[in-house]
Amino acid sequence: MRRSLRLLTRPVTYTRWLHLLIPIMFAAMWMFISQQVYILGLLVVPFGLIPAVRLEEGVQAQLLLTPGERGRPDPSIALAPSATWRDRWRTVLWLEVRLVLSWVAVAGTVWIPSLAVDMVARGLGHAPVVFGWMASWSAGWWLLPLALVPVALMPVCLVLTGNFITWVARKLLAPSAKERFTALEERTELLLERNRIAREIHDSIGHALTVAVIQAGAARAAKDPAFTDRALLAIEETGRAALEDLERVLLVLRETTLPASRRPTLLEAGRLIESARGSGAEVDAEFSGPLELVPGPVSREGYRILQEALTNVLRHSGPVPVRIRMAVLGKRLEMDVTNPLTGAAPRGKGGSGLRGMRERAALLGGEAETGAYEGEWRVRVRLPLETPV
Repeated sequence: MRRSLRLLTRPVTYTRWLHLLIPIMFAAMWMFISQQVYILGLLVVPFGLIPAVRLEEGVQAQLLLTPGERGRPDPSIALAPSATWRDRWRTVLWLEVRLVLSWVAVAGTVWIPSLAVDMVARGLGHAPVVFGWMASWSAGWWLLPLALVPVALMPVCLVLTGNFITWVARKLLAPSAKERFTALEERTELLLERNRIAREIHDSIGHALTVAVIQAGAARAAKDPAFTDRALLAIEETGRAALEDLERVLLVLRETTLPASRRPTLLEAGRLIESARGSGAEVDAEFSGPLELVPGPVSREGYRILQEALTNVLRHSGPVPVRIRMAVLGKRLEMDVTNPLTGAAPRGKGGSGLRGMRERAALLGGEAETGAYEGEWRVRVRLPLETPV
């Protein structure tokens, strides 16, 4: 009982009822032209074959039948024109069913209450107002309580017909397999983009904060004005670079069509090395091969991998000697970043930074290995230069 009452208090119950009554307006206008209502059912056939009609019906059905699905990435009712003949004939069938159910809605709105009124009239000894055939009924008080039956049926009809028309809409106006696949692709692209943005923020801001903390700690411990000035300069430069990276990420969030070429590449790796040196690390970097010919996607992801590798060194080992070897060999880019293994070095495969390096390499069809090797911590990366990204 309580559930039934809750259904009657939901706004969607009445928007569904409104959806059922809309076709009656067109039927009423048609009856001024012809009393042969069945012709109206024939006329909706060519109308339903128009591709845009499916879009119009989908918008109307989603707005009135399933308003809770508006804005969802996977609605049960499609918002797209007919792309195939199957979609067009399903739209025709939907229009026919909707037309029939509209007459049921009229019965629930007009005939059922009229039946209750006429039963009360006969119970009081008066002639029926709507249903003349009730004049043959003998008048009596017993008709008065019996009039409560159609009154009770009216809300049941209201809920059941609304639920039924919604069920039919989800069957006949549901997204096709192609539309579902397209929506899935769009959601996948969105998730990949969000994941990429999360890595961008982690790599760039994490690197800047690590350098700033180490520089500040070293300056406080050194108590040397000249060293403090150099540390503040390094913090300023690192912070400015981080702000530039953050602005790039925010631009991606504001404008999805931002070209990827705006992101830093391996040609700008020098600023990472200088930043690490400014933090006290002894960086021995050696580059070989034409880095300028490395494809954009590989160069951009390689920059972020190198950035995260240096960040891990500073975060876990401090200002220790770092050896960077990067080379373009044939059809692949090889990168090795090693540093002395300390007790604070990262272990295992955990951590978003190490995981992010492996994910970046895997997306390009390459591989990234991290771990202890011959008394050192090593990041070893192999990236193919021919990548579909």
